[in-house]
Amino acid sequence: MKAQLVRPAPKPAVSTSIAVSPQLWVRRHLAFGWWSILVFLTAGLVLEGLHGLKSQNYLGVQQETRRLMWTLAHAHGTLLGVLNLGFAFMVHMAGQWPEKPRSFASAALRSATILMPAGFFLGGLFTYSGDPGLGIVLVPVGGILLFLSVLLTATAARKLLPGRSS
Repeated sequence: MKAQLVRPAPKPAVSTSIAVSPQLWVRRHLAFGWWSILVFLTAGLVLEGLHGLKSQNYLGVQQETRRLMWTLAHAHGTLLGVLNLGFAFMVHMAGQWPEKPRSFASAALRSATILMPAGFFLGGLFTYSGDPGLGIVLVPVGGILLFLSVLLTATAARKLLPGRSS
């Protein structure tokens, strides 16, 4: 009897681009959204604590800008966390959403979720004669990223309507 050589099966061609499955995007945004909500709701509880303790660094007459900026950070962060949950649902529903716009919309939304609340928080951390601090410049950057993310997501959602294929 002759021994037969067993050849290994050919390896599939390796792609140069890294494609991420829609399920991974769904899991990323679910986790990111829920953790964002937890962080910003906790921030809201801290603000309520400062209010309850009558902290003059938060409630003082000269601290109106700080109070407004920190309230906006809490509110925007919580809302953007919820928007990440909606984005996860959208990715789940729109399985045919092309990779490039979906990837950009995802990155833009996650960036906006960080930049906008951070800008409001930093703007309230150091205030100057009733004006927010330099950190406030992060807010419009986050706002533009949020706009682009929502535009791409709305465009993809429009294609989910019956009778729409393009």
